[in-house]
Amino acid sequence: MELLDRQRAFFASHATRGLDFRLGALRRLEEAVLAHEQRLVAALQADFRRSPFETYVTETGLVLGDLRLLRRCLRRWARPERVPGILANWPSSNHILREPYGVSLIVGTWNYPFQLAVSPLAGALAAGNCAVLKLSPEAPATAEAVAAMLGEAFPPEHVAVVQGDRPVLDALLEERFDHIFCTGSPALGREVMARAAAHLTPLTLELGGKCPCIVDADADLPVAARRIAWGKFLNAGQTCVAPDHLWVHRSVLPRLVALLKEAVLALYGPDPRAHPDYPRIINARHVARLQGLLGRGRIVHGGQCVEAERYLAPTLLEDVGLDDPIMQEEIFGPLLPVLPFDTLEEVLIQVNARPKPLALYYFSRDRARQAQVLGHTSSGAACLNDTVAHVANPNLPFGGVGASGMGGYHGRASFEAFSHRRAVFSKPTWIDLPLRYAPYAHKLWLVRRLLG
Repeated sequence: MELLDRQRAFFASHATRGLDFRLGALRRLEEAVLAHEQRLVAALQADFRRSPFETYVTETGLVLGDLRLLRRCLRRWARPERVPGILANWPSSNHILREPYGVSLIVGTWNYPFQLAVSPLAGALAAGNCAVLKLSPEAPATAEAVAAMLGEAFPPEHVAVVQGDRPVLDALLEERFDHIFCTGSPALGREVMARAAAHLTPLTLELGGKCPCIVDADADLPVAARRIAWGKFLNAGQTCVAPDHLWVHRSVLPRLVALLKEAVLALYGPDPRAHPDYPRIINARHVARLQGLLGRGRIVHGGQCVEAERYLAPTLLEDVGLDDPIMQEEIFGPLLPVLPFDTLEEVLIQVNARPKPLALYYFSRDRARQAQVLGHTSSGAACLNDTVAHVANPNLPFGGVGASGMGGYHGRASFEAFSHRRAVFSKPTWIDLPLRYAPYAHKLWLVRRLLG
């Protein structure tokens, strides 16, 4: 592929390794985001009918915050890291260099089509890589806006955008990259991992999962309801870390459901369809998929759908079975199943019986029970008494574990994700102790003491 040949040649020139070059690339990217911000807002409005506020807090604002942190801290993070030596190697010096992998493939996805492509790109540039971005065709207006923005800011031998349907991605995955960063479903992650294995390509996978939310009996219910409703119905539920389903202590379930209804009303009014801040489902295929999930359970709020407008109301469901389809696949839409539990131990068994989620949410004022949840579960991230907000902090790594992904990014974690930690050992020649050289007779006792 000619594009990859050009990027490999540019990387081989060592131009991308210099710190001044990398900082300049990050500055150009930040300037490009600011210059194209209104076009990006319009594009996301076209793809999702998303409000400018929501676009800023979930897309452009997150990327700008990440870029500013990278620019401010890159020189410090990129310094060689000295590590202790061992007595058996005396005298010597030991340090770690962080080096770029080379040419990275970044596979974006459609639900946050700007942020989930450009935020990883910031990490790739900070580490000194060249990058090929494969944008999702399911958000076509945003893909065009991102391609135009990056095309103006960077030459294609440094940063290139590739668009197209699945055959284009398949063709890219046939090529040898030095690193792959992929955001998508667990099914896509498995396929990308299998394809990367052909070239032994290191990769970072940001996948999905059914993120559980647990509300205990002692939770602040009004606050919990507002924060759950906000996190669930942000972007009409099309968020990989949205609360997927809600476990509520049986003693407070009726009260919480009533408060959730009030919270939805406060967020989007009596008719969310007419509210300017309530987005749409990305396309007709996903509308049909979500409607199919409504076949089981009892709708206690919402449920209205206007297919021609890609509108699906914020919806609460009760009487959902654990084997129902809505509890077997990631919902990725504005449907929230509410399930009762009697003991915390019981619900933790249910959580641990499922693949490890990208995020887990627990509402309780009891610190011992908070510690119990953290100590008896595994997830990419965990939030206590809130949902989704952890994503906004670039000082926290964002990533999954197990089926929800491998590796993390944001802030320093982005720089590390696109960097190889190269061990460097240096030994002077002014002394050359004979201990390690044969013959070994009578040396073992000393080696044991030095290495033991």
